[in-house]
Amino acid sequence: MAETTGYRAEAKYLLIAPSKVRRVADTIRRKPYSEAIAILEHLPHKGAKLLYKVLKSAAANALYQNKKLDEDMLYVKELLVNEGPRMKRMWIRGRGRADILQRRMSHIKVVVDEIQKVGE
Repeated sequence: MAETTGYRAEAKYLLIAPSKVRRVADTIRRKPYSEAIAILEHLPHKGAKLLYKVLKSAAANALYQNKKLDEDMLYVKELLVNEGPRMKRMWIRGRGRADILQRRMSHIKVVVDEIQKVGE
């Protein structure tokens, strides 16, 4: 797998199921940075708050590494939500039985890059 160019940030071992984060991630993928931040600020989901923090971190990395960049020049190039390890807990049931309760974790990776002009 080729390494992607751009400015990235990752958050690992977040205690939320990846499927819950992916439904929010699909709304901001490949959008301009300012539009993606505006969408995430107004969504009530826990996944939106986590994505907001990681996206802000990726943008901060971009602005720190390249002083010529502006927030309006960035877009969400890549957004991956992968499954992390699962915490397995015992759930006591009736008649001496037990079920396994799995608490899923997520890893979020965001890559932002500069918007390329048509003539370049």
